[in-house]
Amino acid sequence: MNKILPTLILSFVASLLLAQQTPGGSTPIVQNNTKEITSPNLQKEVIVSGSIIEKDTGVPLEYATVAFFSQLENRIVTGGISDVDGNFRIPVPAGVYDISIEFISFKKVTISNKKLIQDENLGSFALEIDAESLDEVEIIAERTTVEFRLDKKIYNIGKDLTVRGGTVSDVLDNVPSVSVDVEGNVSLRGNDDVRILINGKPSGLVGLNSTDALRQLPAESIERVEVITSPSARYDAEGTAGILNIILRRSKLQGLNGAITVNGGYPTSAGISGNINYRTGDFNFFNTTGYNYREVPGNSFTETEFFNDDDPSTFLTEDREFDRIRKGINTNFGVEWYVNDTFSITNSIVYRNSDNESNTINLIDETDAFGTTTRTTRFDPELEDDKTIQYSLNLDKQWNGNSDHRLTFEFQYETSEEDERSFVNQDGTDVEDVSTVEAQDRVLIQTDFVQPLGENGQFELGYRGNFNKLDTDYNVAFSDDGINFEPSTALSNNLLYDENVNAFYSQFGNKLGEKFSYLLGLRMESTRITINQITSGNFEKKNYTQLFPTVNLAYEITEDESFTIGYSRRIRRPRSRFINPFPSRSSPTSLFQGDPDLDPSISDAFDIGYLNRLGKLTISGSVYFQHATDIFSFITRATDDFYSFETNETVNINDPDFDEINANYDLVPVVIRGPINLATNDRYGGEITFTYRPNRKFNVNANFNLFQSITKGDYQGQNFDAENLSWFARLNAKYTLPGAIDWQTRLFYRGPSETAQSKNKGIFSTDLAFSKDVFNENGSLAFRVSDLFNTRKRVGDSFTPTFNSTGTFQWRQRSYNVSFTYRFNQKKKRERSNGQGGDDDLEFEG
Repeated sequence: MNKILPTLILSFVASLLLAQQTPGGSTPIVQNNTKEITSPNLQKEVIVSGSIIEKDTGVPLEYATVAFFSQLENRIVTGGISDVDGNFRIPVPAGVYDISIEFISFKKVTISNKKLIQDENLGSFALEIDAESLDEVEIIAERTTVEFRLDKKIYNIGKDLTVRGGTVSDVLDNVPSVSVDVEGNVSLRGNDDVRILINGKPSGLVGLNSTDALRQLPAESIERVEVITSPSARYDAEGTAGILNIILRRSKLQGLNGAITVNGGYPTSAGISGNINYRTGDFNFFNTTGYNYREVPGNSFTETEFFNDDDPSTFLTEDREFDRIRKGINTNFGVEWYVNDTFSITNSIVYRNSDNESNTINLIDETDAFGTTTRTTRFDPELEDDKTIQYSLNLDKQWNGNSDHRLTFEFQYETSEEDERSFVNQDGTDVEDVSTVEAQDRVLIQTDFVQPLGENGQFELGYRGNFNKLDTDYNVAFSDDGINFEPSTALSNNLLYDENVNAFYSQFGNKLGEKFSYLLGLRMESTRITINQITSGNFEKKNYTQLFPTVNLAYEITEDESFTIGYSRRIRRPRSRFINPFPSRSSPTSLFQGDPDLDPSISDAFDIGYLNRLGKLTISGSVYFQHATDIFSFITRATDDFYSFETNETVNINDPDFDEINANYDLVPVVIRGPINLATNDRYGGEITFTYRPNRKFNVNANFNLFQSITKGDYQGQNFDAENLSWFARLNAKYTLPGAIDWQTRLFYRGPSETAQSKNKGIFSTDLAFSKDVFNENGSLAFRVSDLFNTRKRVGDSFTPTFNSTGTFQWRQRSYNVSFTYRFNQKKKRERSNGQGGDDDLEFEG
């Protein structure tokens, strides 16, 4: 069935696309939804098209107006606006008109007595900035930082100085509602189950390890990030927190244009990235490529007290120093073919290769019940090679030049492999050899059809198939002499995981009057999973089909003030190591073990939002609630095993020689951590964002998020109920100093957090950046400091019935970076804000 279904869909899409092409390649005209009006010629309607750009930069102007004035009737007969690419295509009754092209703060262009008797392309109009208008009304010549839509917030990174020369992980850490912890894990409103997409789909640019991949992708390759907390039915139901959709840069300007950025810093880092576009005739070639080299030193310190019943406790301290090297290259190359005005084909290929090294020195002090301390030094060098190749094909068919009436088809094939190898050396002797090989093949097939209905209505339906195969081969070998290694049958294992998800969805949106708009959707996902544990011979299947309704409502009190209400049902599926029953270990006394019987977690999420634009101040806020069942909770529990750092051996409490070994050697309990399906979790929260821009020199953005998590559940007779009240706040301020030097400061604080077995203290960090445009605004020179006061550290306590521990962890230290960007054939875009999102609140595009 899984093989037949994609074939049927391919045939269906191909037949629809071919059916729309009439002999000679023309496209039949579809009935336009505009009202019929009296015109000079009632018998014929012609299509008038063209494009509008800014004269100085060649940048397309979106929302420019085109009006057709009839002197005979002494009125404007019809008109329209340009799209995101500056193009317009307007049905006009045949006749003679004065045509005007206008855009705010630009000089008006007029064509007088233009006779229109057949379809005609008027060509390109280059508008000049009206200096007098700019003197009278202050226009802020930069893209709005945050835009608002019915079901999403859009964060544009073009003017953010604190991410220049950085990575996508740095970008996400600046996005309102999003936070990135010291280990690079991304969370949305305090929930770490976030679905990360590239251009609306899973991508090879993220690869098998999304955390490492996001740390290596250059920030300059990103155009914007969409924060979707109430996803519509078009999106995958995966991700209980919501979706982060990362949109890559791509230009459609004629000719050759692009930008190149080089950067370097301390600790040692260097990188180069560029995005290049070349459009000629009906073809558009695009490429984004980046290479980076980073040395990332870090450290951690842990103190653990193990309880020994009635005997004195045993203490273990671990002092780790990390010396990591990250090297990676990624490229995305593609070509768009505009077959005609309504049909385009895009082919692209993604290649990513990261080569990482990590050297960890762990000083271990074990203090027994008599106060005797034994020191052990462990060296853990690790090599990692991660490669991904992805091919994509996209077909896009529009009717009558209307992007709201279209059929799209997408095919993706991705193959990835991640190899990790480490040799653990203890006190000069190799004692452990660990290797992990993960190979993944993924196929995505998607088709979407959008049909306008009436003046504001829109109907959409589609299909998405995700077919994923993952092969994980984990091998561990031990040695007594550092020469001869013996494989461990207890730890080595091979897991095959197949997941096929077929999804169908439909949604409808409309406006009722001028104030109220809605978007209603329903998604069905059928999941088929097979888990084949090669080592043990265990084979399991999991099949389930579920429905995911979505509701998004908006009410405009005024043009500048509105309310939104959102509801969505989401799912979190267990994968990979979550379901692998064989333990993997981060140290001799710490194991991780999955559970193949884990069920998916289902959540129902509600969101109420508010937006108000008060002149130079914009306020947006929301309150939200989420109820989840069968949540994944990670618990740490004791095992029957104990480890001796003196003999480098593990002994079980049931072994006949255990009492003798315990009397002669200091034994440390081995603990295991893993996920379980705990009962329920309720999340309550609220957030508010202020954006204030009093003039062209100064702007400030503040975001505050407060949330509470209540978890209830029992496991093996132990109660794991927990309540966690936490919050985070972010402040971004930017000011233009004399000499046209931009200065930006970012402050971030994450409040304390708590689970059933741990407590973490708050984290504070500060970033500072300066930027100066040079070479007639074709270049930009930037300097930034990340974590200015070197305070981005995780400090926390863990506690179980058998041990308590406290620790400090710092993934990376304070860093300095200098970057230079040069743009050719594209000066800095003067993309004006459209009222923080304008009137396009009813947006259905996914």
